[in-house]
Amino acid sequence: MNLTDQEFDFLRKMLYEAAGISLTNEKKALVIGRLTRRIESLGIASYGEYFRLIAGRTDPQERQWALDALTTNETFFFREPQHFAFLSEIIVPAVPPGDTFRVWSAASSSGEEAYSIAMLLAERLGQRPWEIIGSDLSTKVLAKASRGQYPMERAEKIPKPYLRAYCLKGTGEQEGTFLIDPTLRKRVRFQQANLMEPLPKLGLFDVIFLRNVLIYFDMPTKRRVVENLLPFMKPDGYFFSGHSESITGLVPGLVQVKPAIYRKP
Repeated sequence: MNLTDQEFDFLRKMLYEAAGISLTNEKKALVIGRLTRRIESLGIASYGEYFRLIAGRTDPQERQWALDALTTNETFFFREPQHFAFLSEIIVPAVPPGDTFRVWSAASSSGEEAYSIAMLLAERLGQRPWEIIGSDLSTKVLAKASRGQYPMERAEKIPKPYLRAYCLKGTGEQEGTFLIDPTLRKRVRFQQANLMEPLPKLGLFDVIFLRNVLIYFDMPTKRRVVENLLPFMKPDGYFFSGHSESITGLVPGLVQVKPAIYRKP
């Protein structure tokens, strides 16, 4: 089964409209790798026929499956540790006593970022009020995030004290995995959200993490996504992007304070 340029262009347009993601020509092999077996298992004769199926929205479950397959990005615990150091040393100490400290992991994928933040807050704020919301377009990764169970090799970047305090080593059938402690999981809530569309009523946040996702968007889409998130930030709230991304000057209302860290005046 051959993926023609015309079929690939059709998919690129659909994915851009649905998720704001711009697929380059170099991603053609990725599309083939992630979708071919699925298309063949459904008895569909061509990529074009499958793309028309999911574009027509007649099968919302299959459309979601395809979006999950094409938008899932790699993540890991305590990625870009400078951000966690800034959160721990600068932001958290300034939290007023009694205030609920709220963080949004806006492209949380399978949950590693959200749980990394949760471990840090559990250590620094303890029983003081705090909460984390993780969101993603993919229902598949959100289900994994909610379970909070990961292969043991994913624990490599977790600081040892956090690993001992907040992670449970699997035994028996679960050997080779670890589970985020249930008490910590209760402090993190996951839900689906498309950052390109009107967002759920989530309240205001002290910190929003949106890291290593803007690189997949063109400039107008980056601006649209960041503008969508700004109303959810408290005054003096912080916005974290990935270190490979720059949003300096992208929208009014954010001032850079350090590389990949911005503040809402």
